[in-house]
Amino acid sequence: MQGFIQRHAEQVSGVLSGLDRVRLRGTLRWLSSPRGLLNYLSLISVLLKDFKAFAMDCTAQIRRASQSLALSAGRPFEYLNSSAIRKEELVQAMATADRIESGLICVLSCVEPCYSYTVGPNRKQKRLELRYGPSKCRHDYFYLQDPELGCVHLRLQTWFPLTLHVCLNGRDWLARQLAAAGLSFEQRDNCFVAVEDFGRAQALLDDQLRTRWTGLMNRLTQTCHPTHRRLFQEYPIPYYWSVEESEWATDVVFRTPQALAALYPRLVRYALTDVSSADVMRFLSRRMPKHGNVNGNFTGEVVSDVRTRPEGTRVKHRVNRNAIKMYDKQASVLRVETTINDARDMKVYRRAEGNPDSAKRWRPLRKGVADLHRRAKLSQAANERYLQKLAAVNDTRTLQDLVAPLCRPVQWQGQRVRALSPLAESDTKLLQAVQRGEFALHGFRNRDLRSILYAKPADTPPSADNPRPSPARFACSERMA
Repeated sequence: MQGFIQRHAEQVSGVLSGLDRVRLRGTLRWLSSPRGLLNYLSLISVLLKDFKAFAMDCTAQIRRASQSLALSAGRPFEYLNSSAIRKEELVQAMATADRIESGLICVLSCVEPCYSYTVGPNRKQKRLELRYGPSKCRHDYFYLQDPELGCVHLRLQTWFPLTLHVCLNGRDWLARQLAAAGLSFEQRDNCFVAVEDFGRAQALLDDQLRTRWTGLMNRLTQTCHPTHRRLFQEYPIPYYWSVEESEWATDVVFRTPQALAALYPRLVRYALTDVSSADVMRFLSRRMPKHGNVNGNFTGEVVSDVRTRPEGTRVKHRVNRNAIKMYDKQASVLRVETTINDARDMKVYRRAEGNPDSAKRWRPLRKGVADLHRRAKLSQAANERYLQKLAAVNDTRTLQDLVAPLCRPVQWQGQRVRALSPLAESDTKLLQAVQRGEFALHGFRNRDLRSILYAKPADTPPSADNPRPSPARFACSERMA
């Protein structure tokens, strides 16, 4: 990455690398499989025929707690009749209108797809069975302005297995940290276009990785889902926290929008024409063969595409479910971002889970927060490799500048040779001729070019109707060869 920063040092005011959007998943591991839930139901003496009534009672307690939370905070509780409604826009409008800077913004509820449990008959075995699969149930969304994290939201599945998701943004978190440290900054959307001290801001971003994630998530759970402790008071089942999706962003902040606007189109063109599938796999920590191309045993998918949005142009390179993206934000920020959705596509050097005496070796990266440091390291390395690749984009000359030396007459072997005119039809045919494959090994002669350009055998004697072109006419092509 330093190569890119050094090349554009005069236009760059600072760089920030750290967490962007992170979605964590809270799982009640005991209840996350039919076998585990059956054991729990047996322990609390609930028969399968009574499971629906038991689950509905738990759901009713959760709904009452959600409504009570909103009522006690004096904030709205709204049911949305479609899961397609953009919740973030609705919440942002509420927060702006009511000037909510701390505390609960609102609670939203809607029916959405999920994986959950049902009980049905097994006709072959002639008994009831517990089934786990795709379904729909009500989900409660809790949006709040946390004094430490900024804007976060929790998504609670109100039917078993009561899965909980927490979504936070590292840039909003950093804004709270900067304000607490007394550093001035300008934030637009989820990026910073100006910071008083980029070095201290980067140190605060690094501190985020030292967070005790389980304790932080349990605090948010206790605030928005107090029913959890009451439901499992007799046999406590804690939430196990894992990283469902992470975005790690490197922001290169340019001093002026004009500097980025002049550079970005060339970066986009280079990313689409010169970044190969092998490069993308290397960026995302895939081991590559010595020959440098894609391994013949690879059965996945590598995709690169570009999309233009109202806020800018985005280039995305994807290997299976993991991706690296580049886009311009707020006119003056170049963002390179690595998104990890499938942690098992990457490796970590560790012992086997559950066996502390096993030998360390390279094993699949886990989703658990225990491997979040490794996830961050891999993501940062991907961003740095990508920016280092983009450092090759440094030629600001126009096409006219590039062809200007060829468009001037020169002296060659004591003779004046005419200039090329690459856009003229005659010279275009000449350039196409000298690039033919049969000349790659041994070059070409004037007689070879005459046979191609004039469609007459080179041995045909000249006449009044078929004059032989002067060799001087093709001197420029020999000089090019």
